[in-house]
Amino acid sequence: MAQADNKVLILGALAGVAGIGLAVACYQGYKMKRRASLPVHYLRTNNELATGMTLMNSPDLHGNQIEVLDRLEALLQCVSELKDEMKALKNTLPMRHGQVGVDLRAGDRPDAHRAAPLHRTTPTRKKRAGSSIAGATAGGRSSEEAESEGGYITALTDSDEDEQSDDEHLDERRETTDKLSCLLERIDSLHQGTEADKRESLHILTSQREEFGHNSTFLWRLIRAYCDVHDISATLEEKKNHAETGKKVGEDAVALNPRCAESHQWYAIMCGIMAEYDTVQNKIKNGYIFKDHLDKAIELKPQDPLSYYLLGRWCYAVAQLSWLERKVAAALFGEPPSATVEDALKNFLKVEDIHPRYSKLNYVFLAKCYRDIGYRKKAREMCEAARSMQSVSKEDEDAQKELDLLCPQLGILDREDELDL
Repeated sequence: MAQADNKVLILGALAGVAGIGLAVACYQGYKMKRRASLPVHYLRTNNELATGMTLMNSPDLHGNQIEVLDRLEALLQCVSELKDEMKALKNTLPMRHGQVGVDLRAGDRPDAHRAAPLHRTTPTRKKRAGSSIAGATAGGRSSEEAESEGGYITALTDSDEDEQSDDEHLDERRETTDKLSCLLERIDSLHQGTEADKRESLHILTSQREEFGHNSTFLWRLIRAYCDVHDISATLEEKKNHAETGKKVGEDAVALNPRCAESHQWYAIMCGIMAEYDTVQNKIKNGYIFKDHLDKAIELKPQDPLSYYLLGRWCYAVAQLSWLERKVAAALFGEPPSATVEDALKNFLKVEDIHPRYSKLNYVFLAKCYRDIGYRKKAREMCEAARSMQSVSKEDEDAQKELDLLCPQLGILDREDELDL
């Protein structure tokens, strides 16, 4: 690149000298012709051209001729000065050629990109660093150095500001995530605690909803908390209020994140709870919603035993519907829900397959399913398995009540009666 530039400079200089020489020769030919037509006393003995003032003062020259001669004289002066400049330029060409070689050799140095003229800043950097360039030039440095250094300094400063802003946002997100993780860990612990713990869990979640309500992992725990408090509430009005509010939270949760299995699962549970307080039409409608969202939860999280247990409960309830109830469902929705005891049994067995000894109630419903399809021996085995589990929750207490009614039907004696025998 530098060698090509050097050749262009040399050729340009030679062409300029040739052109000037041609202009001078043409002018001198014209000058000789002009001098031959003038009187002798207007010419100097040293053969130099008379000055413009002398020619203009000559009474024998016409006005146009005087103007032409004046311009020609000025042109000759300019040509003479240009010839001197071209000579000086010609003398500096060899020096320039040597400097180009030095620049090329300097290109291998690590700092060459900052010092070499061929590595100048882009126009964008020049524009951004305008004030820095002015200050650098005033301080004695070249404008090129000022442009380059000023441009890089400005770019680095902007980059540092962007990185600092990103770091601040990252720190804020990390702090929020840590805070939410600690909160959810505490909520999960309270969920396993006493009735007072469950009420405290609901209070904490409702107070934090404004800050974390955009997070699906927060919302499905809020639905669960409403379900917990519903179960321990004393009055019917309080139970209904918790069920209605929990169902609305469930709607928000599945709308916020349709890919969250727990949101679908707990929304389905709240729809099932609301069936206790709705009209017949809404009960059937909630039954359809319950089934749809359980299917979605299983699709998203196929190894969750709770979803299969709930689906088994739904199938068993539908299988027990009377002819009249099916007709009402068909009249309201066009097609009544359909499920068999075998469908329910399949889901309860899936629970036991995923999580052996999952719950006392799961064994109770396995016993019911086997009883209904005529497998009394298997039904008694499930009852014995349920009796071997201790009651540690309200759900277990409900299971024990069911078990106390089921065992006599299957010919299983109470433990006290067995001891008497």
